[in-house]
Amino acid sequence: MVRNGRQLSPTRARRWVLALTSLASFMVGLDMLVVTTALNTIRLNLGASIEELEWMVNAYTLTFAVLLMTAAALGERFGRRRLFTAGLGLFTVSSAACALAPGIGWLITARAIQGAGSAMIMPHAMALLSAAFPPERRAKALGVFSGVTGMAILAGPMVGGAVVQGLAWQWIFWLNVPIGLLIIPMVRNRMSESTGTGAALDFGGLVLVTGAALGLVWGLVRGNVAGWESPEVVISLVGGALLATAFVAFEFRVREPMLPMRFFRSRAFSSGNVASFLMYASIFGAAFFFAQFLQTSLHYGPLAAGLRLAPWTVTLSLVAPIAGAQVRRIGERPLIVGGLVLQAAGFGWIALIAKPGLAYPAMIAPLIVAGCGVSMAMPAAQNSVIGAVPPAAIGKASGAFNTLRQLGGTFGVAILAAVFTGTGGVPARR
Repeated sequence: MVRNGRQLSPTRARRWVLALTSLASFMVGLDMLVVTTALNTIRLNLGASIEELEWMVNAYTLTFAVLLMTAAALGERFGRRRLFTAGLGLFTVSSAACALAPGIGWLITARAIQGAGSAMIMPHAMALLSAAFPPERRAKALGVFSGVTGMAILAGPMVGGAVVQGLAWQWIFWLNVPIGLLIIPMVRNRMSESTGTGAALDFGGLVLVTGAALGLVWGLVRGNVAGWESPEVVISLVGGALLATAFVAFEFRVREPMLPMRFFRSRAFSSGNVASFLMYASIFGAAFFFAQFLQTSLHYGPLAAGLRLAPWTVTLSLVAPIAGAQVRRIGERPLIVGGLVLQAAGFGWIALIAKPGLAYPAMIAPLIVAGCGVSMAMPAAQNSVIGAVPPAAIGKASGAFNTLRQLGGTFGVAILAAVFTGTGGVPARR
C-alpha cells in the first residue's frame, strides 16, 4: 500500500487494515443493540408501542440482512474498499437522521437506511481484513476483529444506558457522526483497493437472493403483529422460501454464481454458518429482553441496566482474541461446540432463575458463562467459513456469513417477541 508516495511495510499496512475495519465494525455492531436500554425512554418520549419498538430494532436488521449479499457481490465487482467507504458515508448520514427524528415513523425509516449502510460495511470489512492477512495469521486477526465486533454488540446496551441517562437518547446516534467522519478519509488514504475475480454480476442471483431475504425477514418481523397464520405472513414466508429455493437452483446453473453452491459441500463452511445463525439468534433475542427485564422487572435505570450487562460484555475483549489466536492449534470445531454449549448453559441458567424481584448478583455467573461461550465460538465460526474458500472468493463467503448471521438475529428477536407477547407483554403505561 502506498501513502503519500511512500510504500508502507506489509506489517504496518495490515495493522491499519485491522484497526480501521475493527473500528468500522465496532460502530456498526454498537448500533445493533445500543437502542435496547433506550427502548423504554423512546417508548415514553415518542409514544411508541411494543410493536413499533420491535420495528425500530428490526428495520435495521431487515435492510441489513436483505442487502448484505447484494452489497458483497457489488464489492467483488467494483471494489471492496469503494463499497466499504460508501457504506460508511451512508451510515454516518443516516445516524444524524436518527438523532433528528421527530417521531417514531421517521426513526424507523432512518434506522432502515442505517441498516443499508451497515450491509455495505460489514461484509467488506471482513473481506478486506481476510484478504490482507495470510492464512497463518488470519485467525488471530479475525479473533481481534470478532472480539471488537462482539464487544460492540454486547456493549450496546451499556453504552445506550449511559448515554440515555447522562445525555439524551438522540446521542446514541450522534456519537456515530464524528467516528464516521474520522474513518472515511483514513480508509481512502491507508487501505488498498481489493476486488474478487472480476466476474460479471450475477443479476439473476441478486434479484432472487434479495427477494428471498426480504420475504423471510418480513414474515419474521410481521408475525408477532399480523399473526403467524395471517395471509401476509404466510405468503411472505412461503414466498421467501420459494425464492431461496429458486436461488439455489439458479446458482447451480449460472456460469459465474454470486454464491457458488459448492461452498456448502465443505463441512467447515456449512457448520460455521449454521453455528453463527443460531448464536446470533440467541444473542439478539436475549439482549433485546435482558435490558427491558432489568428496567421493567428489576426497576433499574438505563445506565444501571447497561452496567449490569457488563459481565456478559467484557468477556469479548478478554476471551475472543485468545480464542482466535488458538484456532490453528485447537481447531475450529472444539471452540464452536464448546462455546455454544457454554452460551446455552448460561442462558438456560438465567431462564431458570429469572423472576420479578430477582437479586441481580444471581445473574452475574450465568452472564459470564454465556459471554465466554460467545467469545469462544465467534472467531472460530468466522475463520471456519473464510478458511473454507479460496482467497478470490472471500467476499462471497463473507456476504453469506453476514447474511445468515443477521437473519439469525432477526429470527431470535421475532421468536422471543412472539413468546413474550403471547405470555404477557409490557404493562400498560399509566
